[in-house]
Amino acid sequence: MFKLALATMEGTKAAFSAIKANAMRSALTCLGIIIGVAAVVTVVAVMQGFTKQINDQFADMSPDVTTIKAYTSIELEMVGKNAKLSYDDFLTLKARVKEAETLTALMFTWRFSGGAEYGNKSHSSRVMGTEQDYQKAYRTYPDLGRFIRAEDDEKRRRVAFIGPSIIEKLNLPSNPVGEYIKLGGEWFRIIGVAEKQGSFLGFDQDDYINIPISTMSALEGGNTQSNVQIMFRLEDNANEEQVLAKITRILRQLHKLKDGDDNDFEFETAEKARAQVDKFTGSATAITAGIVGISLLVGGIGVMNIMLVSVTERTRVIGTLKALGATPGFIMLQFLVEAVVLSLFGGLIGLAIGYGAAGLISFMVPSMPDAYIPAWAVMLSFGFTSLIGIVFGLAPAIKAARLNPIDALRYE
Repeated sequence: MFKLALATMEGTKAAFSAIKANAMRSALTCLGIIIGVAAVVTVVAVMQGFTKQINDQFADMSPDVTTIKAYTSIELEMVGKNAKLSYDDFLTLKARVKEAETLTALMFTWRFSGGAEYGNKSHSSRVMGTEQDYQKAYRTYPDLGRFIRAEDDEKRRRVAFIGPSIIEKLNLPSNPVGEYIKLGGEWFRIIGVAEKQGSFLGFDQDDYINIPISTMSALEGGNTQSNVQIMFRLEDNANEEQVLAKITRILRQLHKLKDGDDNDFEFETAEKARAQVDKFTGSATAITAGIVGISLLVGGIGVMNIMLVSVTERTRVIGTLKALGATPGFIMLQFLVEAVVLSLFGGLIGLAIGYGAAGLISFMVPSMPDAYIPAWAVMLSFGFTSLIGIVFGLAPAIKAARLNPIDALRYE
């Protein structure tokens, strides 16, 4: 064991001496590894930055809230059919699902898709009909004024709760509570402004307007069939599986679905959405990194090529070492260590360049998240470059170890 350790140390010293003696060639040998690792790290850092930002956003999006959405299969869409969840569906569920701590809804209609107006300014924003429990479900707190109350919904008041971006878009006063804006050709009084949430993947989360859902339905001519999304949070002691089965049974009855018919609605949670995003970004990262990683193989071939040239150039040196008692194992270890050191050195520089490039991209593009390199990416980078050094350094090392000392000494 001691002899092996000593041989390893001596072989490592010899390898470093050889690298130092041919510094320029060693640097050029590392170039392929540097470019490959830098490209892979840049891709991983950017994609993982996206994933981290998405997960951080989902962590603030009430993961215990379940959303019920209309679902139309591709086959039905092709024949012009579209499933809907209606305001009546929402009212029925609210009356019958007692296990829900809170149950609310969002309504969207074409009448309010034309935008909002104030003075000579107009802006196309998301106008959503909702009610007081929406605040409990999504923890939408006012920064100014108040949120929609039960009496606003009961009396179908024309009031609006706005996101902070609307102030800038419509050039409203800094405190717009009490001001009137026009929505769908009707005047609404602003009763509150939400706390700022910021953007999410370039999407402005503060660009929205909430009005009472009953008001929206009434202005649609009392059309209770307008499509809605229903959200609920269960009581702590509620059995989720049983409640979902109950809701499914109620909605199937309301929609007159027969046995064997697929549900025309689906359940969605923040956790489910996050899992889907993680799956997508993970696949995209793996595919992109895999394509870019081909350059690492090219870099490995470059290492092997240079090492083979190095064996040829140092044939007489190898012969001298063998004549002085160096074992084939010592010779092989020296060249193998040299190849691994070159690969690791290239990997280290590539890691730094890749992270710097990802950081520069994040800085230059405002909508890009901060670069993020997880620990596994660093470990994988060094592990892969070490593997490249061993695999592509093995052939030159074996060739050097097998040289006949007499022939090596005679080599010109």
